[in-house]
Amino acid sequence: MTPSRDIGRLLEIMAALRTPKTGCPWDLEQNFSTIAPYTLEEAYEVADAIARGDLADLEDELGDLLLQVVFHARMAEEQGAFDFGDVVEAITTKLIRRHPHVFGERRAHDPQAVKGLWEDIKAQEKRAKAASGGRPASDSALGGVPVTLPALTRALKLQAKASRVGFDWNDPRAVLRKIREEADEIEEALEENPATAPAEVGDLLFAVVNLARHLDADPEAVLRQTNQKFERRFSAIEHALAAQKKAPQDATLDEMDTLWNEAKARE
Repeated sequence: MTPSRDIGRLLEIMAALRTPKTGCPWDLEQNFSTIAPYTLEEAYEVADAIARGDLADLEDELGDLLLQVVFHARMAEEQGAFDFGDVVEAITTKLIRRHPHVFGERRAHDPQAVKGLWEDIKAQEKRAKAASGGRPASDSALGGVPVTLPALTRALKLQAKASRVGFDWNDPRAVLRKIREEADEIEEALEENPATAPAEVGDLLFAVVNLARHLDADPEAVLRQTNQKFERRFSAIEHALAAQKKAPQDATLDEMDTLWNEAKARE
C-alpha cells in the first residue's frame, strides 16, 4: 500500500490495521476508552507545535490528530454506529447551520455579533436534541461544559457561562481584590488548619482564572508562556553554574536567585 494525499487511502489503512487476523494486534485490541488519552495527547501536541511556531511539526501533528478521528470513526463503523463519512457530513451540516451570516440571510458584521449568533444557534441545537430524545439539555446555566477539560479551561468556561446571566464582576480590580482575599484565606488556613489550605489554593486559582478572563487572556496560554519563561531562565542558571563547574544542587538558593535575576534582566 502506497501513501496518498487522498483521505480514502488513510481510511483504507485504518481498515487494514483493524482487520481481524491480518491487522495490527495493538490496533485491534483498542477501544474508544483506550484511544481517548491519545486523542487528548495529540491535540496538545498540535497546540505545542503552534506555540513553538514550528509549521513543519504542525503538519506532522495534524496528521496524528486526524488519525485519531479516523481511528474513532473506524471503531464506530465496526459497531454499526456511524462511519467517517457520517462524521464529515455532520460537521459540514453544523458549520453551514451555524454560519447563516455566510450561507444564509442572517447578518453579523463583527466577531462579537458572530459569537452571539453562534451561542443562540448552539442553544437551539441543544433544545432540539433534548426534544428528539437525545442527551437532555441541562437546566443549569453552567450546563454543557465537559468535565474532562483541563481545569483552567473548564474554570474559564464556567465563569463565562455564569457571566451571561449576570453573575460576574464588572471591573478586573474587583477580581484582584478577590485574589488578595483568597490569598489571605490561605495564610489563615496555614496558621489555623493546614489541611484546608489546598482547597483555599483551588479558590485562589479559580479567582486568578477569573482575572485572566476579565483581561481577555486565555489562562492556559498565559500559563504556558510562564512555564516557558521559567524553563528558559532556569536553563540560564544551569549554564551559568556549569561555567563555574557546579550543578544546581551544589549552589545555594541565594546564588541561584542572583543568577535568576541576571537572566531576567537580560530579557
